[in-house]
Amino acid sequence: MAEDLPQELRGLSNCQRGVLSRAEILRAGLSPDAILSRISRGSWQRLYPGVYATFSGEPDREARLWAAVLNSGPGAVLSHQTAAELSGLMGEPSSLIHVTVPSSRRVKAGPGIVIHFSARASAHPAQTPPRTRVEETVIDLWETSRNLDTAVGWVTRAIGRRRTTADKLGAAVAGRSRVRWRSTLTELLDMDGVHSVLEYRYVRDVERRHRLPSARRQLRTRESGRSQYRDEVYEQYQTVVELDGRAAHPGDTRWEDIRRDNAAAAAGLVTLRYGWHQVTTTPCQVAAEIAEVLALRGYSDTRPCDADCPAGHPGTSAPGPARARAARVLHRLSTDLRQDSAAAPETGYSAST
Repeated sequence: MAEDLPQELRGLSNCQRGVLSRAEILRAGLSPDAILSRISRGSWQRLYPGVYATFSGEPDREARLWAAVLNSGPGAVLSHQTAAELSGLMGEPSSLIHVTVPSSRRVKAGPGIVIHFSARASAHPAQTPPRTRVEETVIDLWETSRNLDTAVGWVTRAIGRRRTTADKLGAAVAGRSRVRWRSTLTELLDMDGVHSVLEYRYVRDVERRHRLPSARRQLRTRESGRSQYRDEVYEQYQTVVELDGRAAHPGDTRWEDIRRDNAAAAAGLVTLRYGWHQVTTTPCQVAAEIAEVLALRGYSDTRPCDADCPAGHPGTSAPGPARARAARVLHRLSTDLRQDSAAAPETGYSAST
């Protein structure tokens, strides 16, 4: 409790959510016996050796984080998943508290704490509890991800949620002598507008690998007075590619997609939709279908990625069979859209624009 503290400790206690280290308490003039007395009568509680909550109730999340930092000693900062939590990159708090300390120190992790060692351990200059900057957080998580897709997800989430930028992440990468999957990370940061793992896979495995034109990504449009974002827009060829990474497609969201597709059709744009399974397991087939639609609209530079790839044929521009297949693709899209529009009133949504 604040009244249990010397005046010079009250401000510090307030800043640290009521959590203080033994060293801080002794520097303010309280004796070891005074600490023991407060603990024995229940007005304080011991969270870790030498770390105390100056209150009797259950510590909240922020108090727990302060306790982990103080337990880890000088130079300690929250990092990895815990720093991501504080930066708004995670939906739920991590079960463990991640702390990075200078590599010159040796620290024993307390219960529920994971200790990382780094020569770059430094705190954000303004935010508390002490934590790594978001750029360092993202690269730390990139380095420790169990696979590349998970690593890409941290980067695209941070950029997509506007917690940082590709340029700032690039500068942080340049400041490290060793980075896992450095070339892939550099390539990813060069993909302007990529905000998800699925979009990264699409750009890498579908668009670039098959020499499709570069789309404008996350293009903002206004529809019915609301802002909408289209994933991949090939403006010159009046074609839109929408990517859906959801495992399921709830009915209300499905009708929202139909409204967007109808609005695109009214503007003369054809919309093709692909999910995670299609892009990640059959990227050549996805590229072939997109290429056929683009070929009908004048694009002829698509190339197969290998001898068995169906996307494009060197030296030709949409031969007869490809034109026929493209026409079938467009006919199927048109038919699906008409059927969806006819069914729309049953859901309470209007498919007209």
